[in-house]
Amino acid sequence: MKAVLFDLDNTLYAPDCDLFSLIDVRINRYMEEIAGIALADVDGLRRRYWHDYGATLLGLIRHHEVDPEDYLDYVHDVDVASRLVPDPALRAVLRDSGIPSYVFTNGSRGHADRVLGALGIADLFVDVFDIRIAGYQPKPNPDPYQQVLGRLALQGEDCVMVEDQLQNLQTAKTFGMTTVLVAPEGQAGSDVSWVDSHLQAVGDIAPLLSRWRAGFIDG
Repeated sequence: MKAVLFDLDNTLYAPDCDLFSLIDVRINRYMEEIAGIALADVDGLRRRYWHDYGATLLGLIRHHEVDPEDYLDYVHDVDVASRLVPDPALRAVLRDSGIPSYVFTNGSRGHADRVLGALGIADLFVDVFDIRIAGYQPKPNPDPYQQVLGRLALQGEDCVMVEDQLQNLQTAKTFGMTTVLVAPEGQAGSDVSWVDSHLQAVGDIAPLLSRWRAGFIDG
């Protein structure tokens, strides 16, 4: 195994840190105050754009002509340090992984840098691939995965994808990646045929890293 691709939000930190609730407020405010969408329509449009495009941003670009950079700056302008603290245990796992680690996120590079800094693990990642890598197309669209593999000059079979979203792992599996779901027990659902391993928390990945270093790729 030559690369481990980690999702960022609710993967490298626990969902109960509730950082995304701060971003969620900013997204709603942007849609109403900047994009000029009636407040009564915001929730419905967010669900529709999430379903149709995988992220609110792409729907806003296509239907409301928003400036994607303005959107990314606005919605990620949150106090990350109020929700996240350094994670020495995760740092130790990543430091000793023996396999290059990367962040692959639907968020922005700036947001990723702030999150990694707050967790105390920024120096342990070779690079960050953000929403810009495929013209703001988010996971689970296939184009971002293709672009990441191109940047790495690797095949899907050389990579592991670590994620909290099943649909994003499903696309990863179509590229031949080994897939790891990070989610509380019972959250996975019934059809997880494209998931090779299921972890309660990302810090539990150490035994898998050991197996991959030894050449086992069956998850």
